Amino acid sequence: MRDDISASSVAFKALTTRSDIQIVAFFEAFADLLEDDAVWSRIVEANAHDVANARATGRSTGRLALGSTARDGMIRGLRIWAASESYRHADIDVRQHDGWTVSVSRAPVGIVGFIFEGRPNVLVDATGVLRNGNTALIRIGRDAFETARCMMDHAIRPALSSSGLPDDAVRLIARQERAGAWAMLSDRRLGVAVVRGSGPAVAQLGDVARQCGVAVSLHGTGGAWLVADAHADRARFISAVAASLDRKVCNTLNVCCIDRARVADLVPALLEGLERAASPIGGFRIHVLEGSENYLPASLFSTVVITTREGGIVDEPVATMLPHARLSTEWAWDETPEISFVVVDGLDEAIALFDQHSPRFVASLISEDRTAQNRFFDAVDAPFVGNGFTRWADGQYALDKPELGLSNWEQGRPLGRGAIMSGDDIFSLRYRMEQDDIDLRR
Repeated sequence: MRDDISASSVAFKALTTRSDIQIVAFFEAFADLLEDDAVWSRIVEANAHDVANARATGRSTGRLALGSTARDGMIRGLRIWAASESYRHADIDVRQHDGWTVSVSRAPVGIVGFIFEGRPNVLVDATGVLRNGNTALIRIGRDAFETARCMMDHAIRPALSSSGLPDDAVRLIARQERAGAWAMLSDRRLGVAVVRGSGPAVAQLGDVARQCGVAVSLHGTGGAWLVADAHADRARFISAVAASLDRKVCNTLNVCCIDRARVADLVPALLEGLERAASPIGGFRIHVLEGSENYLPASLFSTVVITTREGGIVDEPVATMLPHARLSTEWAWDETPEISFVVVDGLDEAIALFDQHSPRFVASLISEDRTAQNRFFDAVDAPFVGNGFTRWADGQYALDKPELGLSNWEQGRPLGRGAIMSGDDIFSLRYRMEQDDIDLRR
């Protein structure tokens, strides 16, 4: 591991001598290679091997398999970086004094260490740190390792070479054991550590980095909340439910709260939205908070649905009871949409439940009452707040900036930045004084 970090450190020093034109050329070359069908076929072949291995061990493959949509998204992200303005040495403030000037400019932080779950596309996202002169040291989950290695061999390294950037400006860590992650995050030469994965593991790794003085960006728990109040528009609510369950990612709808005053029409609307999003083979699953069960058709508790789990395909009831202590559960579904359902007495109760049980991440209110929308935005403790579908909370989708990760507020609000971290958000500040040709002696 020390060799990996040393190589990244050397590459960072070398990168300071490379031009913005060369960095842009890397992103263009990388995108061109992913568009090359011969290169892409190699990557798809390696990905098929990873997917087969994951399925053989009963692991989820929903976010592992690469298709045309993932390919297009990766290429688009690289083109965005190639077309973006460089802020590597940009002045952000200048102060003129009598006889001398101080300028404040952005600067790279150095090595950005990544620990990612088994998702091949995050390897592409991580290269965004090169735009501002940082290097990327990446440890990706075992499930996606062969895909990542193939992408390194046939796209990333060739793009680095053709653009004249250091070979180790992007480096993939081969070691997969947990000790390697600990060793990486405890090395003070890291500028920033970006950690994504399951909640407890991410929290533990974040603690390791913090104890060693390494700045961190963490995202370990997801799951969006959708609230429909007494003034909700039924059609808008149905659309928001369906659009928020297109696939399982961190900003997928996880908990839905409906005001008791509207259960007569909005509970059927919720079921309609779930039906629209349902898997063709598996329908949907709904976990009903204790006390809310009488608002759902009793037949849902005895009807069986086919569900894909890590252990294989199983039969489960459509609706099951959920104790209050488990309202914070993030449902890790693959093909069958799965949510929790709560009936609340007004907006204040929904906000209180969100602040107590959610990861303080994505919150959305369906309401035609502007006063309620403003109160919701002011009161709910979340970085991402909307009035419709929840899946908008994505850097590339919302801001045209490929993201490195989304931060929830479960561990507190981040200092000095938003909850979307992108490649151009990782920078330090430098101060430069320039003295005029006069005598400053008093």
